[in-house]
Amino acid sequence: METKRALPERPWLIVVLLALGQMISFLDRSSLSSALADHGFVQQFGLSSVERGWLSSAFFWSYGLMQMPMGWLVDRYGVKWPYAVCLTVWCVAAATTGLVGTLPALIGVRLLIGMAEGVVLPATYRYLANRFAEHQRGTALGIFSIGGKMGPALGGLIGAWLIVHQSWQTMFFATGLAGLLWLWPWLTQLRNDYPSRGELAARAAQAATVPLRRLLASPVIWGGLLNNFCYGYFYIYCMTWMPAYLVEQRGLSLQRSGVYTFFSFAGIAIVAALAGWSADRLIARGHDALRVRKAFIVTGFIGATTVLLGAYADTLQMALLWNVVSLSLLGLVTANNLALTKLTLIPQPAVGLSTGLLQVATSLAGGVSASLSGWLLHISGGYALPMQAIFVFLLLGAASTLLLFRRQWAPAAAS
Repeated sequence: METKRALPERPWLIVVLLALGQMISFLDRSSLSSALADHGFVQQFGLSSVERGWLSSAFFWSYGLMQMPMGWLVDRYGVKWPYAVCLTVWCVAAATTGLVGTLPALIGVRLLIGMAEGVVLPATYRYLANRFAEHQRGTALGIFSIGGKMGPALGGLIGAWLIVHQSWQTMFFATGLAGLLWLWPWLTQLRNDYPSRGELAARAAQAATVPLRRLLASPVIWGGLLNNFCYGYFYIYCMTWMPAYLVEQRGLSLQRSGVYTFFSFAGIAIVAALAGWSADRLIARGHDALRVRKAFIVTGFIGATTVLLGAYADTLQMALLWNVVSLSLLGLVTANNLALTKLTLIPQPAVGLSTGLLQVATSLAGGVSASLSGWLLHISGGYALPMQAIFVFLLLGAASTLLLFRRQWAPAAAS
């Protein structure tokens, strides 16, 4: 057991490390999308559109399955060591993807990556709940969310470049193993929060004050489940199918598709950070946190419906413009939805468990989005129908925010 540091921990530095960890996780989960846009990779495994959808969705099924166990784990055993172990596992598994030669092996590796990455969000929200006040959380989450957006952005750009100039095998090796460099600053800068036997008993008793059945009885939790699903459906569609859409329907080369994928995800990263910061400033001036964050969320969901304008655009330039604009506007939702559904309206003892529960919806959205989009592409022969489905889910997210996020419906710890 390591000794306590004399110097105080620097929470904002840890937020940056959490953002980098999120970036690594998204880079490793999204690197497959570049491979699936490569004709050589698709031909080598003989993949149809439906099989591409199922392969893309494999990660999200195991990821979703592990969310609540990981939430339970970090609520009781801390953030530092569970995260370090899981990151090592998923980075090695991501690199191993370059060695496999069959579709079942590909699916198996993706399932393993999903299981290990399940720790990321429960650990992050547990740390933020312990270290940051309400008027700081939007900014912290905005910084953190940059990692989740820049992961696919850099993954699309770097992945496409490595495939074109090296091979898809090299791409998986390089992007997977590079993430292990993150371990050194994480292990040296974060205090050891593994509990003593007495602390472990206290944490278990505290967590028991908000059991799962109490969470499931709250309309706020169901609103969070709906929002996470609707947000995740669009975001994960972009992460899994955007490169293929740009290559197959808009006629871009794989490398150019990587550039436009980068700009789309960079756009949502910038907007997410600014929206979280702006909401925090309004809250710090005395405005109601619930109303402020709801306004940002609804505006973001409605703004993102412009994705449908891109689907029916007559020119490549307009299609690319709406591709970037719609995903960027979704950034208005990102940090504010995270703060509202996982911190603001959630009692502190249940942050890990509730985060795990809500992430099940995001994971389900990933599995449904990746596979359903593949099937809709198969039956229609184009990407307009998959984008129509996105439009419907975005409107559902806006309605869910307006109707279900009420302070009196938030779950409470037992007295």
